Order: sequence, then structure tokens, then C-alpha cells
Amino acid sequence: MSQKTAVAMSGGVDSSAAALLLRQEGRELAGVTLRLTDNALAGLNGESACCSLDDVEDARAAARRLGFPHYVFNFTACFCREVVDPFVRAYEAGETPNPCALCNQRVKFGALHQRARELGWDKVATGHYVRLDFDRGSGRWLLKKAAHTEKDQSYVLAQLSQEQLSRSLFPLGALSKEEVRTIAREAGLLNAHKRDSQDICFVPDGDYGAFIRRYTGKDYPSGPYLDEAGAVLGRHTGIIDYTVGQRRGLGVSSSRGRLYVKELRPEDNAVVLSDNAALFARTLTADRLNLIPCQRLDGPVRLLAKIRYRMAEQPCTVEQTGEDSVRITFDQPQRAITPGQTAVFYDGDLVVGGAVITERIPAD
Repeated sequence: MSQKTAVAMSGGVDSSAAALLLRQEGRELAGVTLRLTDNALAGLNGESACCSLDDVEDARAAARRLGFPHYVFNFTACFCREVVDPFVRAYEAGETPNPCALCNQRVKFGALHQRARELGWDKVATGHYVRLDFDRGSGRWLLKKAAHTEKDQSYVLAQLSQEQLSRSLFPLGALSKEEVRTIAREAGLLNAHKRDSQDICFVPDGDYGAFIRRYTGKDYPSGPYLDEAGAVLGRHTGIIDYTVGQRRGLGVSSSRGRLYVKELRPEDNAVVLSDNAALFARTLTADRLNLIPCQRLDGPVRLLAKIRYRMAEQPCTVEQTGEDSVRITFDQPQRAITPGQTAVFYDGDLVVGGAVITERIPAD
């Protein structure tokens, strides 16, 4: 008997092509679109957030074309609880979170997997560009970069557990975006040339501060801009409006040249500014560690790591310092190491693990 597979379908070309490839393998499929946000949450008036009716219809049309049923699950309450609320709390704490990684861990590969089990579906497939393998020697599932690294999405999946990986399918890992569009076009899928969705679906305009004020109904007070010595340089508009490394929109000038956000201090509602050189550091600490090919790192390990989605991995030494914490020391200083962001470390194409940055360690 063939495995029953739920395909998470956003209405875009990637998830539709993933469904097509699985259908060609002879799998029994059901398409699932998750309702995560709406225009009210995203603050839109007449525009379309992700999970719009158009997206649902595009997903339904692709499922109909490929000959399998399609369902819509309303996960808006789960999404707010597991993604939006932690996002807001992180900004209030002076951190810059990664909501896409959290959504994958807790919603798409968390709540959806649970619903799939309840409905008797064995696997959940998505259109992510990553590869999955099983190591018989260790008995562990391995997450690897996509074959075409320009589309690789392993960074936002590095927090997935062994149980989540064991129930997942990623049909697009060996393909380029151009190949995916060609596959969809030749199959007559209407969304073959649909543009890619935005990264943070619930803040489509990129104004995080405005979203947080609207979502919480709070007024975040102004406070001092300080230089590294503690001298007041001006007033900021609220700590949620800033992130480490930011230059634009500060509204303050200095005879010492361009200023950047170096540190956010919610304890005294201060934003510390510095020159660009002061943003660089080699070492960070991180917690909420998730290791994929092993249960623990034995001693310092030479790996490659990155601290933002769109950056090249950099040589480093990773040392596990506790049950769920690590210390990462880069060979070369890295700019704007930011608490709340995800650090993901690799051994070649293999994702060794990921953790959430807690602190940037200044050079001695």
C-alpha cells in the first residue's frame, strides 16, 4: 500500500511542482494549504497578504489539475501563538528574531505534522530546496543543502528534529528554480511563472515597528541614543524600531562620521551607536541548540557557519558548552552578530545544526 502524503501547498510554483513530482512517483496525495495570516493581521487594506484567497485558489487549481483532493486548515491561532507572539517578545527584548525558522519548526513541521498524523497521512512534503538522506550507520536523518546553492533553504530548516525530518519529503532538493518552472509549465500548471512569496508573510511592507505597535496596541517610549562611552547623542523612537547594524533612519548625526546601531538595551531603553568598525566580532554564544547528524559535539569542531540567511558560510570553531548551548568562534571577525538570529553550521553540504544567538562576545 502506498504511503499517504500531505503536500503543503502555498499556491506557488515550488509546492505545486513538488506535488507533481510525487504524483509521478505514484504516491497517494492530499494538498493542504495553511491559513496563517489575514489582511487584518498584516495591516493591509485591499492588498494581498500570503495565504490570500488567490493563493488558496492557485493551490486548489494545481491539486485539481494533478488529480488529488485539497484542504485548507485554519492555523491562524497557532501561528499567532507560536510565531507572532515570540516575534513581538523578541523585539521588545532588544533581539532580532527569525520568524521563518520558528514557523517551520513549530507550525509547518510541528502543528501540520501533528494534524497529518491524526488524519492518517504518513509523510508531509514541502517545496523547500533542501535534500534529505538517512545514515544507516548512525540511524539518523541528515539534512543537506540543495544541489543548487543559490536556492538553498537549509538555513531556515536547521531547527527541525529527527522525528520531524523522518516524516518529511523534499522533492525539489536536486533541482534549480528554472528546472522547477519548466516542470510546472510543461504540466500545464497555471502558477508556473508566479513570483516568489515574501520572507516574512505577516509584515509584507517590512515595517516591523508599525506591525508590533498595531498588534500589541502598545506605545513604545522614546529613549536615548548613546555612544559607546555613554554620552547622549539624541533620542530614538522606540527600541522595537531598530536592529544591530542598522544605519538608515537613525535621525542623528555625528562629527565622527556614519553611525550604526551596535547594541539594544531594553533594561534602560537605550540604543547604543558606534562606527562600523565596532560592529565586528569573532565570537558568539547561542542556545536552543539542535544537532542533526549527532546527539552531541565532542570537543571543539572545525566547521563553516553563517549568522544570516543571505550570507556565505565562514570558517569557524564550534564548541558545545551545555546541553543546548554552543560557542562559535570565527576565523575572521563578522559584522553585526545579532541576538535572536539563527546561527547555522555546516560540514560541507551537511547541516550539522543550528542555534539562536544570545550574545556577541567582544574581542579582548
